[in-house]
Amino acid sequence: MSQQTSDEQQRDNSKVAFQLPQPNGMMQDLFIGDALELDVDEREWIPQSEDVSFKPLVLSVSQGYYVNILRVRAAGVLSRHRHTGPVHTFTLRGKWHYLEHDWIATPGDYAFEPPGETHTLVVPEGVEEMITLFHVTGGYTYVDPYGKALDYEDVFTKLDNVRRHYEQIGLGASYAEKFIR
Repeated sequence: MSQQTSDEQQRDNSKVAFQLPQPNGMMQDLFIGDALELDVDEREWIPQSEDVSFKPLVLSVSQGYYVNILRVRAAGVLSRHRHTGPVHTFTLRGKWHYLEHDWIATPGDYAFEPPGETHTLVVPEGVEEMITLFHVTGGYTYVDPYGKALDYEDVFTKLDNVRRHYEQIGLGASYAEKFIR
């Protein structure tokens, strides 16, 4: 009888929320409703250049990664860069590829990019808009065709760009805090 009572209690508790406090010092979770809604207020897109912008989802300064949605509105070479950490991509709209690979990413495709890889991102002719979610650990070193370092990008340069953009459009640099973990 006691086993049956214990099983009944187990079932009764299955829908009860965790009753203890979360660990001290634990960072706050992050929820962004409609995160993959792509046709949103233009102020949410952080310009990188005339035809390139990104929408931040998380900027993890504590772990050195960021997740953002990249939007490119022109065909051509976007950048040549070397990864210092792994990258995961999910193509949401349009097409893109790397000169160094024989595949073309289209909506619904996933790609893993290993640390140390150098490649050249291209949006093909005829593509009006490419949108891809990138989860980047570490950063990029932008290089010439022979590996000479030209510039770099990481979570801290992304955060600087986000803060600057929000300040310029009147939301204030502190608006970026909601993305920081």
